[in-house]
Amino acid sequence: MLKTEQEALVNHGGLKGIIMCRYRAKYALIFLILATSGLMFLLRNILTLEKLGWRNSSGAAFAQMRPAPPYQTHTFCSHLGLEPTPDEALEDRYLLKAIAWPKLPARPAPVPLHQTSDPVHSLFTLLPSKGQKEWHVGDQLEALVHMHDFLGSPKRHGGDFLVARLHSPVLGAGVAGQVVDHLNGSYSALFPLLWGGSAQVTITMVHSSEAVAVLQRLREERPNRVFFKSLFRSGKLSETTTCIPCLPLNYPQQPLCNYTNLHTGEPWYCVKPELLSCDARINHAMGGYENPLFTNQEALLFQSRINIKVIIHTSGPDRINVLPQKIDETELESSTIKAESDKYTPSGYYYQGAWRPLGGTSVRQFNDSSSITQCLTGKVIHMYGDSTMRQWFEYLSAFIPDFNLHRTKNVGPLMALDFKNNILMNYRCHGPPIRILPVSTSELRYVADELDGLAGGPDTVVVFSIWAHFTSFPIEVYIRRMRHIRQALVRLLDRGPGTLVIIRSANFVAMDQTTSKHSSDWFSLQIDTVLRTMFKGLGVVFVDAWEMTLAHHSPHNIHPPPPIIKNMVNLILSHVCPDKKKS
Repeated sequence: MLKTEQEALVNHGGLKGIIMCRYRAKYALIFLILATSGLMFLLRNILTLEKLGWRNSSGAAFAQMRPAPPYQTHTFCSHLGLEPTPDEALEDRYLLKAIAWPKLPARPAPVPLHQTSDPVHSLFTLLPSKGQKEWHVGDQLEALVHMHDFLGSPKRHGGDFLVARLHSPVLGAGVAGQVVDHLNGSYSALFPLLWGGSAQVTITMVHSSEAVAVLQRLREERPNRVFFKSLFRSGKLSETTTCIPCLPLNYPQQPLCNYTNLHTGEPWYCVKPELLSCDARINHAMGGYENPLFTNQEALLFQSRINIKVIIHTSGPDRINVLPQKIDETELESSTIKAESDKYTPSGYYYQGAWRPLGGTSVRQFNDSSSITQCLTGKVIHMYGDSTMRQWFEYLSAFIPDFNLHRTKNVGPLMALDFKNNILMNYRCHGPPIRILPVSTSELRYVADELDGLAGGPDTVVVFSIWAHFTSFPIEVYIRRMRHIRQALVRLLDRGPGTLVIIRSANFVAMDQTTSKHSSDWFSLQIDTVLRTMFKGLGVVFVDAWEMTLAHHSPHNIHPPPPIIKNMVNLILSHVCPDKKKS
């Protein structure tokens, strides 16, 4: 019995031990699962911190891959930045409609060259004046253009990019014409007759409709065909990576540094360096161009002297003699363009080499340093933008002493200072995207941010030109940038009544196959239309560089020659110091 009881106790103890062992194993397994989950959670958060774009107290950006918000338009650049409000989305649609281009008819691709628009086979004809056999100052001249392909067959659809100019080399006169697309292969070019004497018509095909379709595809599908780079440095260690403003939804899953502007939401990304942190970025610079972009068939559409900026000939006379207007000469300037409402009204024209705006502004000629100094006395002039704005600074700095900031001339910032006459003038390039020599990130600022730092007032002049570096990107990128600048200008004008704001438009450039890919005049035309539409009615002054370069006899250049710059500066100074007698 004793043995049996002892065995029972032993057995009982063994059972208890087995049970305890099983409990220990169970809890150990639970503990192991919890520990593993905790470790995985920790690792996941570490990786998340490395991939998310939150900023620490010093403002350093970590690598980020941002998801797209619900709102999107038709390009993969539009999902970046702040989501537009309903009003902004409505404006986006309105602006996209304003720049809509005629679509090509459906046909098998690629279209062979011989079926595309050929300026050599195309012709224009001057139409007779309505109800009379002669032209007078104040009338409107019309030229009818018929487009043909390389086989001489008439084109049956529109979409060609044509520009027109009426000029007189003898009189130093010129005016931009308006081209109307009839969508059937024919176009009308309209010209106001603004001077007496000889007037010659020149019509140019910038791009065929087929070439424009290729440019549209590049803009929407290859927005990063111009890319940028930044140098990262810490001590003796340095790395250079690629930077882009447009991040495709299917962009390769690699760590990125997010430099989105905290104030405006303007997006900007750089590939994260392998060894350095994102806050080690020290500069911004032009990177290069993606290639190839054209197929062999598409490249044929962009040939200099064949189908890029080629003059269309006339089937008859290309010039007329304009007789004086049939009213008193003193009424000429005020009545020339006020006749019928359906007449095309340009912003101005050249006569004897001087630009004459239409619309009430009288341009004074500032031909010496004393007249310029007298006009700008007591003024602060802030210039922002690209190198086409820097041209204005360089022109005026010949009369206002430069203040050496020890900065590269092409990059800036630049300053001119006249202590005696209390004149301050400065220039700063706009923020990315900007194709430029290496510039310190501390000097690369957004125009909207700079405007918010100005007090404004009657002695303040703000001038900007922002267009040339946005031509390779989807138009939504430009719309967003201009919207932020417009909002900042509204705030500036509210707190500083009397501030004079002058906006310089886009201008024509020299073009070949290479520059057509990213800087075509067609891209600039779209940007220019958006610019004018967005700032219309804001109480700002426009310097119409588009018409001033088209109407002038000089070859097109992204940096217009001195005679055009002089006319532009005379125009802005005339707004700073208007002729009170003529006003």
